[in-house]
Amino acid sequence: MATSEQGKSSTTKGTAKRGFAAMDEAQQRSIASKGGQAAHQKGTAHEFDSEEARRAGQKGGEAVSRDREHMAEIGRKGGESRQSASRQSASRAAGNRQGADKPEEK
Repeated sequence: MATSEQGKSSTTKGTAKRGFAAMDEAQQRSIASKGGQAAHQKGTAHEFDSEEARRAGQKGGEAVSRDREHMAEIGRKGGESRQSASRQSASRAAGNRQGADKPEEK
């Protein structure tokens, strides 16, 4: 017999949310905050200094930039956005010029 679809909820992966995942966001934040506070009180919490954060960001940037296809896509999106903004400002300027040629109505 094939696997049954009964008993599964309508979530994307076919499994019901349970425990922490089933809680609303505010409840999750509250619990996570308590864990963070406890770690700081215990002295086991990790805090990035600016140099460590800089290295971590650089490492992430290097990992992303290795994916040439992804970087090309980012570049295209930036170019499209800039081109679109340029077109919009040009059309606004053209609209303003056309309005200046017309005599004022009273």
